[in-house]
Amino acid sequence: MRTHPIWLDTHAHLDAAEFGGQALEVAARARLAGVASGVIPAVERSHFATVQTLARQCGWAYALGIHPLYVERARDSDLDALRREAELALADPLFVGIGEIGLDFFVPGLDRDRQQHFYAAQLRIARDFDLPVILHVRKSQDALLAGLRRTGFAAGRPAGIAHAFNGSMQQAHGFIDLGFALGFGGAMTFERALNIRRLLAEVPDTVPVLETDAPDIPPLWLYRPRNAPPQAPPAPNSPEQLPRIAQTMAALRGWSLEQTAAQTTSNALRALPRLAGMPSLAAGLPPVATAAS
Repeated sequence: MRTHPIWLDTHAHLDAAEFGGQALEVAARARLAGVASGVIPAVERSHFATVQTLARQCGWAYALGIHPLYVERARDSDLDALRREAELALADPLFVGIGEIGLDFFVPGLDRDRQQHFYAAQLRIARDFDLPVILHVRKSQDALLAGLRRTGFAAGRPAGIAHAFNGSMQQAHGFIDLGFALGFGGAMTFERALNIRRLLAEVPDTVPVLETDAPDIPPLWLYRPRNAPPQAPPAPNSPEQLPRIAQTMAALRGWSLEQTAAQTTSNALRALPRLAGMPSLAAGLPPVATAAS
């Protein structure tokens, strides 16, 4: 009997305000679409407990970190809290690493020195606990790589995922050589995303992982241009879109859907080794609580 592919979303912000507190329903719809589980990365200290709770309720994994777009309202005491929470979470099988962290050199006006301070500190926490990282990468590939090398990231140790990667092939290999997987999501569904699609087609089989970055980076069928006529806004991007997004990856790689699901899940397990202990992946599609249950 033919079975449907089982998918893993390596990056979805189920705690985002766009979901209106309906994360359990979002996860349940994703499960019906074949998305067995995923990773919820935190973006600031106030979200640490939230993503931990959602992960337990949804049967997902989580990461703890301070996002570069949030560092200007963060304090050094938040780094101390992250270290404490990460150490405590080592006993939690749903905890997979430090993230979402990184550098954003795309948004104008951000304090790059402050970003670098928080990035370096969080890399040290990851190395101290031998944890992988989930990296925010926007126009900052070389600076991210420099920080990784300074902190002792090297092949053979837990590395992580360079999320929503869109650099050069040379930069891609800089991350690959350190053991990173590269995240691909809704952006690759646009034919004009030539660089992303070329990267995806050319990197080794062991590199790509699937992600939605929900509710951000919508795929083509959910995208609405900023100058579009006023109308009801589309539904936010969500993990249930992952199987359809994966069809683009399959086409660009020349893979079947079954091969795409199996390979990307295997790649995610390599990049985030603690995922191997996830009950939801071992059991396929587990039951999940809903708001009514």
